Amino acid sequence: MRQLMLLRHAKSSWDDKKVSDARRPLSERGREAAAAMTAAMRERGLVPDLVLVSPAQRTLETLAAFEPWEETPLIERMDELYLATAPQMLQVLHGVPETVRSVLLIGHNPGIHDLALTLIGAGAMASSTPENRRLAERFPTAALAEFSIAGSWKRLGEGSGRLVRFLCPRDLTEKVSN
Repeated sequence: MRQLMLLRHAKSSWDDKKVSDARRPLSERGREAAAAMTAAMRERGLVPDLVLVSPAQRTLETLAAFEPWEETPLIERMDELYLATAPQMLQVLHGVPETVRSVLLIGHNPGIHDLALTLIGAGAMASSTPENRRLAERFPTAALAEFSIAGSWKRLGEGSGRLVRFLCPRDLTEKVSN
C-alpha cells in the first residue's frame, strides 16, 4: 500500500498588491495554520518519504513549517506544480519511483482539490462517506487529504485512491479558522 498526502498551501498574504502571485508570502493566519497542520501530521505519524512542492513562496513557507523534520524526506521543488491542474499533478506523480511508499504533494487550488476528487472517483462520490462529501465541498488553505493507494504510481488515476482522512485547520484548533 502506498500513501499520498495532498496539502494545499496555507493562507497567503495580500497586504502588498505589487507582489507577484508566485512571490506572495504566508499571512500570520497562514503561518499559524501551517504550524497546526504540522503538529497534527506529526501526532498521527504522517511522515513522507518524498515531498513534491510548487516553487511558489507560499508553498515553500508551508513546507518550512515542517522543519526540523524527525526523518528528513527527499524534497523536490518542481516548477511544473505551480498552479498545476489535476492532470498535470497526476503526470508528476506517475514519475515517482516505485520504491517510494509515501508522498506529500504541496500545491494550489483548484488543482489540488480536483486531484483529490479524481482520486476518490465518481463512483465513490455516488456512495459517498461523510469525509468524501466534506472533501467534495471545498479544500481550504492548509487542508490535508490523505489517501491510501493500492496500485503503482504509474497507474494513479480516476478512483485509484481511498480517502483515509481529510484534515482542515479549523478541525485542529479554534484559533485557526478558514
